[in-house]
Amino acid sequence: MLDIEALLNDGPVIPVIVIQDAEQALPLARALLAGGVRVLEVTLRTPAALDAVAAIAAEHPQAIVGVGTVTRPEDLARSAAAGAQFAVSPALTRSLVAAAREGALPLLPGAMTPSEVLQAREAGFTALKLFPAAQAGGIGMLRALGSVFPDVTFCPTGGIDAVSAPDYLALPNVACVGGSWLAPPALLKAGDWGAIEKLARATSALART
Repeated sequence: MLDIEALLNDGPVIPVIVIQDAEQALPLARALLAGGVRVLEVTLRTPAALDAVAAIAAEHPQAIVGVGTVTRPEDLARSAAAGAQFAVSPALTRSLVAAAREGALPLLPGAMTPSEVLQAREAGFTALKLFPAAQAGGIGMLRALGSVFPDVTFCPTGGIDAVSAPDYLALPNVACVGGSWLAPPALLKAGDWGAIEKLARATSALART
């Protein structure tokens, strides 16, 4: 299985993708890959999500496609069957811990508070998603968590955009950020893959410390 920490270091931003129509999946993946973004998180928020994952996994093997918004153990099994290579959850429960240990998919669990970070670390997770990042305290919270949990790496997601991303990436305990600005609904609906490729190129150029 993929190593989550290595995955987070593949690029500065993991796009958080909401696909309403599975036919958007292949041209979207093509545009993001052309722009230098190969780790793709397709959220399980729509009926088209797993079909989109399956299409990308089959047609773009160079992409590392995973799923987001995992909230139930069965989400892991269904996503693995569709071809997903990793999973992201907004939080962590005992049942998700058990399912992840069974090896269906490597999991990046979400946490929002120090207690949740501590519980996740005790369950064996040292790479976490801070979610929702902006509402949880953003950069100030990550600095505070870094002083208490120096062994934990974060992918903050939620309320981050192209303007604020560099400030997050400058933090030593941030490997990458998650963002939906790479695949905005308006561009997806318009099929403006060239614009999405430009967003991906600009994102790929963001510096990390």
